[in-house]
Amino acid sequence: MTRKAFFLAATAAATIFLCNQPAWPADDLADIKEQITRQHDQSVKRLQDWIHQVSIAAENRGYPEGADYMIKLLQEAGFDQARQVPTQGKPGVFATLDAGAPKTVGIYFMYDVKQFDPAEWTSPPTDAALVDKPDFGKVVVGRGAVNQKGPESAFLAALHAIRAAGKKLPVNLAFVAEGEEEIGSPHFPQIVHQPEVQAPLAKCDGIFIPSAEQDPDGTVTLTLGAKGVIEVELTSSGEKWGRGPKKDVHSSNKARLDSPAWHLVEALHTLVSADGNEPAIDDFTAKLRSMSAEEKAMVAKAAKRLSEAQAKKLLSVEHWVHDVNWEKALELLMSRPTVNIEGLVGGYTGPGGKTILPHRAVAKLDLRLVPNMTAADAIAALKAHLAKRGFADIDVNMTGGYDPNSTSVDSGLIKSQIAVLKNSGIDPIILPRSAGSWPGYVFTGAPLNKPAGHFGLGHGSGAHAPDEYFVIESSNPKIQGIDGATMSFVQYLYELGK
Repeated sequence: MTRKAFFLAATAAATIFLCNQPAWPADDLADIKEQITRQHDQSVKRLQDWIHQVSIAAENRGYPEGADYMIKLLQEAGFDQARQVPTQGKPGVFATLDAGAPKTVGIYFMYDVKQFDPAEWTSPPTDAALVDKPDFGKVVVGRGAVNQKGPESAFLAALHAIRAAGKKLPVNLAFVAEGEEEIGSPHFPQIVHQPEVQAPLAKCDGIFIPSAEQDPDGTVTLTLGAKGVIEVELTSSGEKWGRGPKKDVHSSNKARLDSPAWHLVEALHTLVSADGNEPAIDDFTAKLRSMSAEEKAMVAKAAKRLSEAQAKKLLSVEHWVHDVNWEKALELLMSRPTVNIEGLVGGYTGPGGKTILPHRAVAKLDLRLVPNMTAADAIAALKAHLAKRGFADIDVNMTGGYDPNSTSVDSGLIKSQIAVLKNSGIDPIILPRSAGSWPGYVFTGAPLNKPAGHFGLGHGSGAHAPDEYFVIESSNPKIQGIDGATMSFVQYLYELGK
């Protein structure tokens, strides 16, 4: 689809939308939509430039430059004030935009991205190359393209377009961003709980994170929360264990020496069932809340609309655990806590063999948490479990993590999302929570107790993987490009303002 054809189709859709929205001035969205189209090239360049500015917390790369760049973007978008918020880790960013509106909405951004290996990419991950992708159209390829700079750039483009149309925002904004989301947001509470940040957020009707929620078939899934997570490193060393070598030695000595690597493997084996699928950590699930009848009904309804074949193709799998059916697989995704090995390293891993007995081995794990479980309880349970079984010497280092979060489907934040989507001809699928994680618990928990969630049209994929992309100009009539994503945020802000 050409940009002109897309513009005409989108304008027609907006006209239908406006006919059902008498509370909005008749020309508001049309004027804004025109500005979105005019500013298309600027919006794309803004995203590309942002992808060039990399901030990777795990590598201590791009700090404080990433926070400074975030502030620049906010100032250009019209925020009244924007400043860094210091933490014991990477700085956050806080900003406000007073539109003189009766309602205030909170916005959450992350300005950091995941690590990458350029050798795995078809184009350099910081180049933000524009390429033609079969079945999707023109896309930008780069680290952070969809997670989260693409959707976040589209939101900023919405603010630029509203201002260029000579309009005032229909809501005030309280904005907060962090630079450590990709390492488990270890210091995010330090940002939100500062009095000068918490007070404006307390006035918000809710907080949302811009995202690209359209599947290739146009389906949009709304999630009413997310699992929590803890990321931990388990380290087994001969020095701390008091057995095995304190430095790498020739492997022939295995006949008479203990192995720290095998010691770690034995410890890992106690954390799960024999097949690796069920958590077996003592008291890990003691407070777990099982899915309610309402949540199970949501999953059953979603299973009838979501494609199992497409899900398996996306994941490159042929079977679910225990060969369960599609509905049960979705239910497990929503309800099951997990113990996952992200990486396992010890000794020599280069070409050929080296015949050593390693003195040290490390496992990187993530544990996903469901409602009523907490990060604090999970790490305590893990340490106690290992100590009880003779593995107290294994060092357990929690590098990040947080609790699950939940939001009611009856909250104004979610109702406004549903209204925007239905006015756009989309009947969303609603699920109890995302199987992934984000630190929304800081908003949904005490003392704020606010609804929070994701929203936005558009499509992208490859988060945390090579060739991550975000659709710029869509050739697929079922999904929006960056201009359509931008318009969805305009519509959402106006709906929230009502």
